[in-house]
Amino acid sequence: MFSFCPSARADVEVSMEDKVEVLLGKTAEITCMFTSADGIGGTSIRWYYVPQSASQDKQSIYYQDSIVTKVEKSTPFTDRISMNGTGATGQVVLSINDVQLTDEVEFICTIESLTEGTGEGRTKLRVFKAPELPTIEGVQRGISVHEDSTSKIGLCEVRNGYPRPNITWYKDNTPLHNIPDEVDVSSSTTSESSGLFSVWSELSMTVKKEDKDAQFYCEVTYFVPGATRMTESPRINVTVYYPNTAVKIWVESPKGQIKEGDMLELHCKGNGNSPSSSMTIKHLKDDNAWEGNGLLLENVTRRNSGLYECTSLDMESFVETKSNVSVFVNYLDPAVVTPRDSVVLDKGAELKATCNALSSLQTQTVWFKNGEKESEGHVLTLSNASFDTAGMYTCVVTVPEIEGMKTSGTLRLHVQGPPEIIKENNTVRETFEKNVQLSCRVRGYPPPTIIWTTADGKVLQKASQTKMADGAQSVVTVSSIMEVFCNASNEHGADTERFIITFKTKSNGVIIAVVIIFILLLAILGSVLYFLYKKGKICGRSGKQDLTKEKSSKDNIVVEMKSDNTEEAILLGVNGEKQPPGDQVWNPERDRPMRGVEYLRVQKGAADRRPTDSCS
Repeated sequence: MFSFCPSARADVEVSMEDKVEVLLGKTAEITCMFTSADGIGGTSIRWYYVPQSASQDKQSIYYQDSIVTKVEKSTPFTDRISMNGTGATGQVVLSINDVQLTDEVEFICTIESLTEGTGEGRTKLRVFKAPELPTIEGVQRGISVHEDSTSKIGLCEVRNGYPRPNITWYKDNTPLHNIPDEVDVSSSTTSESSGLFSVWSELSMTVKKEDKDAQFYCEVTYFVPGATRMTESPRINVTVYYPNTAVKIWVESPKGQIKEGDMLELHCKGNGNSPSSSMTIKHLKDDNAWEGNGLLLENVTRRNSGLYECTSLDMESFVETKSNVSVFVNYLDPAVVTPRDSVVLDKGAELKATCNALSSLQTQTVWFKNGEKESEGHVLTLSNASFDTAGMYTCVVTVPEIEGMKTSGTLRLHVQGPPEIIKENNTVRETFEKNVQLSCRVRGYPPPTIIWTTADGKVLQKASQTKMADGAQSVVTVSSIMEVFCNASNEHGADTERFIITFKTKSNGVIIAVVIIFILLLAILGSVLYFLYKKGKICGRSGKQDLTKEKSSKDNIVVEMKSDNTEEAILLGVNGEKQPPGDQVWNPERDRPMRGVEYLRVQKGAADRRPTDSCS
């Protein structure tokens, strides 16, 4: 917007903008437009500024005519101003560099004409600085809905803006304004040493339960050249304390049906969050009470069944809120077997036994004997009892609806009758062992007495006896007896089993086999020695006699064999031929024939006297 300031004679017209806006630190350009018939040669231009202090007159900062251009010294603008244009076009522009906040003054452009007088125009320089981003801080403590006065919600601050920025509080996009006893917004402005402004604003209000999820923030409005801008702070949420208006109690565990022995866990929760609220859980059946919002009971029984009530009491408003839950603990009593403990039956008799267990739910009963299923149902019927019928019977009662819920009972059944020895397949044995262990297993009730005897009626004392579930067992060790009897008896009769043992010694044939093997080994050794001799690996007699040459009958070695009953000598050659006594060897030393044994001695002596040849 331009303003016109006519001269006194209204000959020179000057027009300028009412204001020029510029950011802090930037360059401001102030335009002065005028009309004059004298032209550039007959006019002069002078710029003034009006100090912010009202006590000071305007001060000249620049002068220009057709000859002189002058910047006034010792002014705030001396080093920062310049002017564009000579005025020939009827327009000049004053430029101010690095604009400061103190530059926000009024500038005057004066045009003096030689013939038309003087004209003047005025412009205000406006300086702007965008503020820093706003900060917001919410209260750390919770706020109760029962507080009597407004409570502080948060503090919002924006720093270093020019001109002064404005702060507006919002709750969920709704602006907040002062409302007595409900909303209180207080603000304060600080002028920094730099001349910039910092603004803080505090919000206080009376909270309601609905404010527990509300988002609070502040909006900052500030000015820039030719516009108004806005920025927002981050959102904050405050903790709002409010009492319970309803509570709920439930069984946290176990899930589903509850049985005796379980751990029961109850939880109680309200729809409020006030720290001044207290909770109590009470068992209405026995009036036991526990403080807190949870209850843990271990190893519960049927006595823990009943209503459990949760009560919430707000200590500020003294309002009570209650809720309850029903708990039922299922039970299964120990199984009762009739008849109890143990029963003795005669052979061929019949027995009916029952197994019952009191329960809160439907049960199922199964009978077992030695781990094998015997029958189903709570009644067990046994007909025509025998020793095979005797044993331990177990009834197992379960609740199908609840896993792991079961009980059991037992019944020991004895069938009485005379002993029965369990026949073995090894009552007749042949053994090379020195000792044999015999075992005799007998069924019968009362447990039989077992005695071991020999064929002549002698009792073996070193026998052991063990009672079994359906009778007894005895073990004895024998070493030389060929026939043994196991005798079992009780008050109802007796039974006997015969054992025959044959103790065998090792056969002479074994010894013969060993001798034969030894002879064969010697034969093999001889063959090896002969082979080595043939190869010259073993030294021979002197003269290196060739053993491979055909031997004459006179070279044969003869042996004298004498009978026990006669002095007749039988001469045998090495080839096994029998030589008659007339075929004797002459003894040159004694000048008589030599008998075979004597000849051998002579030959042996001669060999001992001969030198030994070395192996070739």
